[in-house]
Amino acid sequence: MRLRALLDTDALGLKLLGGEDELDRGVRGVMTTDLRDPSRYLSGGELVLTGLAWRRDAADSEPFVRILVQAGVAALAAGEAELGDVPDDLVVACARHRLPLFAVHESVAFATITEHVVRQVSGERAGDLAAVVDRHRRMMTSGPAGGGPDVVLDLLRSDLDLRAWVLSPTGRLIAAPKEDAGAREGAPALSAEACARLAAEHLAAVRTGRRGPHRVVLGQTTYSLFPVRGSGHAPSPAREGRETALSDWLLAVEADAGDWAEERRDLLQGVTQLIAVERDRRDAARTVRRRLAQEVLELVQTGAAPAEIAARLRVAAPVLLPGLGTAPHWQVVVARVEWEDGEDDGGAVTQALLEEILVDPASTGTEPSDRIAVAHTGDEAIALVPLPSVTGEHDDGGDAGVLADALLESVRGPLTAGLDGDGRLTVGVSAAVHSAEGLRGALEEARHARRVAAARPGRVCAAGHQELASHVLLLPFVPDDVRRAFTARLLDPLREYDRRHRAELIPTLEAFLDCDGSWTRCASRLHLHVNTLRYRVGRIEQLTGRDLSRLEDKLDFFLALRMS
Repeated sequence: MRLRALLDTDALGLKLLGGEDELDRGVRGVMTTDLRDPSRYLSGGELVLTGLAWRRDAADSEPFVRILVQAGVAALAAGEAELGDVPDDLVVACARHRLPLFAVHESVAFATITEHVVRQVSGERAGDLAAVVDRHRRMMTSGPAGGGPDVVLDLLRSDLDLRAWVLSPTGRLIAAPKEDAGAREGAPALSAEACARLAAEHLAAVRTGRRGPHRVVLGQTTYSLFPVRGSGHAPSPAREGRETALSDWLLAVEADAGDWAEERRDLLQGVTQLIAVERDRRDAARTVRRRLAQEVLELVQTGAAPAEIAARLRVAAPVLLPGLGTAPHWQVVVARVEWEDGEDDGGAVTQALLEEILVDPASTGTEPSDRIAVAHTGDEAIALVPLPSVTGEHDDGGDAGVLADALLESVRGPLTAGLDGDGRLTVGVSAAVHSAEGLRGALEEARHARRVAAARPGRVCAAGHQELASHVLLLPFVPDDVRRAFTARLLDPLREYDRRHRAELIPTLEAFLDCDGSWTRCASRLHLHVNTLRYRVGRIEQLTGRDLSRLEDKLDFFLALRMS
C-alpha cells in the first residue's frame, strides 16, 4: 500500500509534517519502537511508529532518523501523547533525510494503525496472487481476511481434491482442513508422529540443498512438501538452506507432485505464498512481545535498578498473560544455534526457533504463542516465560513451568534432521523467580545450564537449573583451602608455562571452553589458525594430564577457572 492511502484514512488520525513528495512510497509492514537503535528489527519498507521515549534531548533526533533511513523504512509516525507535539528537531531531521513524517493524534492507538496496515498489505498480496492464478481466484483471495490458512486448505480440498496441512519446522500442526477437526471416514487427521516425520524429512531435504517439492512416503501414503517462506525472511544465498530450514513453515500435500503438470505445481507455489501472508501477520503480532523481552533483557544486562525492571515486568505481564490479576513468576530460557563452520546468525534464527520450541506441541493454529517473549543478543536467543502465581499457596516455583527434560522431547527428531552434519542447538533453563531482583541470576543460571548442555553429545541438547546444583550453584560454599588446592593442581602448570613462554595457555583454555569446544569458533575468536589452536590445546593436555575431549575434564577446567 502507499503512504498516501494512510494519510487519506481519517480513522488513523495521521497529520503530515514533512515528505509530501514521497507519499507514493510503498509500505510493506509496520513496527512500533522506542529503542534508540531499532535497526536489528528492520528489514525495509516499514511504517515505524514511535512514542518518542527514546528522545532525551534535541541531539537524539538526527541519529535516530539516520538509522531509520539506512534501514530503508518507508516513513516515521510519531505519537503526540508523550510530548504533546512532535518536536521541531525531529521534523528538521526527517526533512534533511527526506523521510516522510506523520504526527499521530493522542486519541489514536498505535494498535489501530498496525492492524490497518497489516490488513491492507495482506489483502494486496492476496490480490496480486489472485491475478497470477486467475482460474483459481476464489482460492487465492481467501487469505488471512477470509479465515487464515485453514480456509486455503479447505479450498484445496474442495477445488482440487487435495488434502493438505501446514506444519511448523518442528512438526507442530499449524493448520488443517475442516474435515480433520472430526474423524473423516477412513482417513484420520495427520498424527503427531507423522507431522514430526514430515518435518524431519523437509528439514533434511532443505539442509542438503535438494529442490522442492520434496517427496516423502509414510506407510502407504505419499506426501509432497512445499516450503512456506515469509517475505521478511531473506537469508544470504550461501546460508539460505540452513536458515530457512529452521524458520520456515511447510505445506504437506497428500499427493505425489512429481506426477503433476507444471501449471498445477505453480498453483501450489502460489498457495504457499498466500499462507506466507498469514505467517507475516503472525510475525507482526509477535513484535510487541519481542520488544518487551528485549527491553527487559537490556535492563537486566546493564544492571538497572530492580524497581525499573519491575516496572517493565508490570507492563509485560498483561500482554503475555491477559486477565492475570497477580504478578507471575518468571523463567529464563537461553538457546543457541552453532554451525560447524563457525558462522553466526546473530540470534535471529535461534529467536524464531525458540519461539516455536516453547509452544505447547499439542496446540494447533497460528496464535498459541501469546505467552512467549523472546529477545536475541549476540549469538543467543533469550526467552522470558511468565508463570501464573498460585493464589493462596506458598509456591516457590519448584519444578513448575518449563522443564528442560521435556522441552525438546517432541522436536528433537525434526531438529536433529535439520542440523545433522551442520550445526547444534543447545538450550538452558533457569528456575522460576518471583521478582525483578532474581532475573539477573536466572539469566546467568540459564546460560550456565546451556553450557552444560553444550558439553553433551548430540545435535539437540538441553539442561535445566537442577543440573547446576552439583557445581555452579555450590561454588560459593567451597572452602577456600579446597578451592586453592583444586585450582592450583589444574591451573598452576599452565600459569607457570605462560609466565616463562608467554604462550597464553590460560586465555586459550578460557576461550576454548567458552566456545564449547568448537575449534573454528575458538580459533576465530583468538585470531589464530586452527592448527595453532590445536597445538596450544595439546600443550594444555600435556602439562595437566587431562583430555579436553572428555566431558569430565572440561567440567574440571571450567570449575577451576570459575573458582580461581
